[in-house]
Formats: sequence, C-alpha cells, structure tokens
Amino acid sequence: MYIGIDLGGTNIAAGLINKDGKIIRKDSVKAGAERHYSEIIKDMAELSKKVTLDAGYSLEDIEWVGIGSPGSCDSENGILIYANNLGFFNTPMRAEFQKHFNVPVYLANDADCAAYGEAMAGNAKDVAHSITVTLGTGVGGGIIIDNKIVTGFNCCGGELGHMVISIGGEICSCGKHGCWEAYASATALIRQTCKAMEENPDSLMWKEAASLEEVSGRTAFDAAKKGDRAAQQVVDTYLHYVSVGISNIVTIFQPEKVLIGGGISNEGEYILKPIRDYVRSHDYCKTDKKAEISTAALANDAGIIGAAFLGAQYAGK
Repeated sequence: MYIGIDLGGTNIAAGLINKDGKIIRKDSVKAGAERHYSEIIKDMAELSKKVTLDAGYSLEDIEWVGIGSPGSCDSENGILIYANNLGFFNTPMRAEFQKHFNVPVYLANDADCAAYGEAMAGNAKDVAHSITVTLGTGVGGGIIIDNKIVTGFNCCGGELGHMVISIGGEICSCGKHGCWEAYASATALIRQTCKAMEENPDSLMWKEAASLEEVSGRTAFDAAKKGDRAAQQVVDTYLHYVSVGISNIVTIFQPEKVLIGGGISNEGEYILKPIRDYVRSHDYCKTDKKAEISTAALANDAGIIGAAFLGAQYAGK
C-alpha cells in the first residue's frame, strides 16, 4: 500500500492507494499556508496516518509516501527548492516528514504527479509516452517519456504553461510576457469573457453571469451553445490559444497521447474536435502515426495517485 499526498496552497489531500492505483481511502485538511513549513508537514504526516488507520490498515502496511507539491522539487534529495504560493524555499520535505512518519518519502512537482497518475492508472496507462496538460488557474503540464517523469537536469523542466506563444504579449503571473498560461488558463478565459461582455452588452453571456464577478470558465461556452456570436468568438479565440500550445508540444515531443485536464476538459468533444483539427493541420510530422488528443480521466485524484506511485520511479536511485 502507498500514500499519495497532494499539497496545495489551500488544502492538503492524502489518499491510501493500492498497487492497482485504486484509492482505498482519502481525506483532506486545510493547508494553512501562512504557517511554518514544519507545522504543515506535520499535518501531512498525521493525515497520512489517519487515512491508513481509518481504512483498517496498520502503518507497517505502507511501503512509501509520495508528495506532489507546487514548485520546483529536488526529487533525489527530497527537497522542495521553491514554491511561491507556499513560501517554501529549500525546504527539507523528506527529512521533516520522517520525523513524524518514518517511511521512504518521494517528492515531485504536483503537475508532474498528475501526469504520472494518468500514465499509471488513467487514460495514458496503455502508452509509454504521454503529456498531460491541466487548464486551471494556471496551465500545468507533466511530461512522461518511457513511463518516466521528465524534469530536466535541474528539476525545473516541464513548465509547459510558461513557453511563450506571443512575443511581448499578455503579462503572465511569472512576470514574463506572452506565456501560454496567460492565454490558455481558465483565468485567462475568464478575463477574455469579461472583456467580450463589456464590449457586447446584449450578449447572452450576461444571462449566464449576472455580473462580471460571477463569470466562470463555463460562461462563454454555455452562451455559445445557445447561439451567441460574441460568446462563440470568445470560445474560438480561447481554443485557438490552447491549440497553439498543444501543437507546439506535439511538434517537440510527439507523444502517443496528449491529455487535457481541468474543469474546461468537461466540455469534451466540444473542445477536443477543434483542438485536434488545428493540431493535425499544423503537425510538422507527416507520418500516419499521430498523437491522440483526449481528456484526462482521474480529475482531482490524478495528483494523489501519481504521487503514490513516485516510489516506482525514484526508489533505489
């Protein structure tokens, strides 16, 4: 049995996972990100014990614990190099966790864990090369090649959301201009929707959201499905941005599968068809073997499951 932990700025989620990638028990607590890291890590350890015991297992049944965290992770040494939304800097995650629960502990970026979860137990479990992109507050990405997480020599690789798709373009949360995240995240979609609503006071988007404060990632999609032209323009433009980034990913890596996660992926074929059409028409590779583009399967559990399997990648290294 394994424990997978998804550490976020708001919540800590932990799950007891079996060797088939099934969640036996999961629970969560508030992260309290303003606290010292030692307090947060203690809560992670206590939550790990709780899900184990609540499921009727003993702590001796746990082979290892995997932690998925925002930021850059030194997986070899179990150190969180930097996570800005947690205020962690060179934090000894493994050593601190083992003060409270002395088992092998493995650490990786949370987006990498989500991709690894899909590779081990989700929609990419039948292939060796896959990339999972999560369209949420930001744009997260994880690269799996030969069933291994790719992070680069300095543990900072795979930040797909921060490749530049527009020179001198929109400001990104990272401080650069023109990042894919600034155009393809749910945050960007909401910004694009609000702008269109202000320019089109008669749009059906105003029926979907009574005020700009109530706009969500679904607002433009729901209005577009009812025939609203301004909303359709928002959707078309947004999906163009998403498609440009995915096209770049396919050109560079040529994975067997590209999976799209996040709330927007719930739109299913409504977003997948135009993305596939764009990527096919812009694919540099002219062979008959093409990357399959589909939605992720594990939703919010992907990070927990992927973290739980980290020992399969890092044990013995």
